[in-house]
Amino acid sequence: MTLFLALSLSAATPKSKPPATIAPDAVPHAIAQFLRTMSRDGGRPVTFKATAVGMRFFFEETSGVTVYRFDNGRYIKEEFLRGSNLAKAVKRYAKK
Repeated sequence: MTLFLALSLSAATPKSKPPATIAPDAVPHAIAQFLRTMSRDGGRPVTFKATAVGMRFFFEETSGVTVYRFDNGRYIKEEFLRGSNLAKAVKRYAKK
């Protein structure tokens, strides 16, 4: 009886879905090398945020935000805002 009860309870327990991944199906070589370098070949965890507004791309990491402007089909580094975050950087460039 106990075995039947255990089997019926385990069958009734819903299986959890595996976590969704955010990794893309393809990564350009330059991006792969950038991420490899940032993580020091997997030696340290990397946390960042990014957004694009208008003709600018904003890349936030722990030390600040790098601002890029779109030019000739690619983003060129414009400025590094030490100690800033995405919200402050986007707001600052919304005025320009």
